[in-house]
Amino acid sequence: MIEEKDISLERAVLIGVITKDQNEEKSKEYLDELEFLTYTAGGYAIKRFTQKMDMPNPKTFIGTGKMEEVRQFIEDNDITTAIFDDELSSAQERNISKILNVKVLDRTNLILDIFAQRAQTSYARTQVELAQCEYLLPRLRGMWTHLERQKGGIGMRGPGETEIETDRRIVRDKIALLKARIKTIDKQMAVQRGNRGKMVRVALVGYTNVGKSTLMNVISKSEVFAENKLFATLDTTVRKVVIQNLPFLLSDTVGFIRKLPTQLVDSFKSTLDEVREADLLLHVVDISHPNFEEHIASVEKILGEIKSGDKPTIMVFNKIDAYTAEPLEEDDLETERTEKHYTLEEWKSTWMSKVGNNALFISALNKKNLEDFKKRVYDEVRDIHVTRFPYNEFLYPDYNYEDME
Repeated sequence: MIEEKDISLERAVLIGVITKDQNEEKSKEYLDELEFLTYTAGGYAIKRFTQKMDMPNPKTFIGTGKMEEVRQFIEDNDITTAIFDDELSSAQERNISKILNVKVLDRTNLILDIFAQRAQTSYARTQVELAQCEYLLPRLRGMWTHLERQKGGIGMRGPGETEIETDRRIVRDKIALLKARIKTIDKQMAVQRGNRGKMVRVALVGYTNVGKSTLMNVISKSEVFAENKLFATLDTTVRKVVIQNLPFLLSDTVGFIRKLPTQLVDSFKSTLDEVREADLLLHVVDISHPNFEEHIASVEKILGEIKSGDKPTIMVFNKIDAYTAEPLEEDDLETERTEKHYTLEEWKSTWMSKVGNNALFISALNKKNLEDFKKRVYDEVRDIHVTRFPYNEFLYPDYNYEDME
C-alpha cells in the first residue's frame, strides 16, 4: 500500500468490478496497479470499492446500491476524485458524475494524464495531445467545461449548427492538425534512423517500471531519467554502446501496461517504430513483481500487434536483489505450493527450460550479473553483425571505440 505523505495529493477512491472474466484475485491486481497509477499522477487512494457482477452496468458501471455506498463515502470523507479501473463510455461518465458530484476518471483518462505530465519534448507532447483529443471526441456531450473557441465566432458556425457540433468540429480539426504534425516529424525521424547507417539496433522493451532506463544508464553510461513511478520514460532514447570494440545502437522505449489505451498505441507509433526496426529485443522483466509472468504476456501481446513478436529476443529478468519468495512452512500440509513460493533458482530453471540461454537474471541497480549480461548481448550482436558483414566483422571506421567498464 502507498502511504499518504503529502497533503497536496488528491484524495481519491478506486472502483472496480469482479466478473466471470476478471475474478477477485485479478481485480485486486488491477486495483493495485490503478493505485500506483493514481500515486504517479499525484493522487492518493483512500479506499477501494469492488462489486461482483456478471458484467458492468451499462448506465453506471456498478449497481445502484454500491453507487450509493460510494457516494456516501465520498461525501463523508472529502473525496475529490473517483477513478474507475475500466474505460467508461461517455454515457456512463455523465451518469456517474451527476450522482457522485466529483471528478470522474477511468483508467485510460488517468494514463493519459500521466503521459501529459511526463511528456518532455515537443514530439511527445504532440503525441499525448493527439491521444487526448481522440479520447475526448466521443465524450464531448454533457461535459460541464467548454472548449476554448479556437475557431468559433461569426462566419465559422454552419446553419443550425449546435454548440456540441461546433466543439466536435474543433476537435476533429485539431486531430487532423496533430496527425499532420506527427506525420512530418515521423518522416524526419525515419531519416534520422536511416542516417544511423547499418549498425545493429537493440531495443529495450518491457512493462512499465521494470528498470529499462536504469539498465540503459548502466550499460550506455548515459543519464536517462529513471524513478520508481509508472511511465518515467516517454521519449525514446537512443545511445551508441560499445562492448569489446563492437558498437551497436541501444534504444529505451516507453513501457507497456495492461489495458493500454488504444489511443496511446496509435499516437506513439514512432516510439514503437524503434521496436519494429530493431534487430534484437531485450525484454526486461521485474522478477520481484508477483505478477511478472502476466506482464510478460501483456508485452508479448503488444509486440504481436505491432508485428514484432518474432524478433530475436533475450529475456532479462531484472531486480533479482528485490525478489523474495512467499514463505511456506515445512509442516504446512494444507497450503498448496505454487509459483509464488518458487525460489529464484527455481525460476531460473523454469525459464531456462523455456528459452534456453536467452534468459538472464540481473540487478541493474546493484550491477549483479552484468558481465554475463554484456557477454550474452555481445554474442548476439556479433552474430547479427557477422551475418550482415560476413567479410568485415568489426570494422566501423567512422566511430571511436572504447571498452565498457
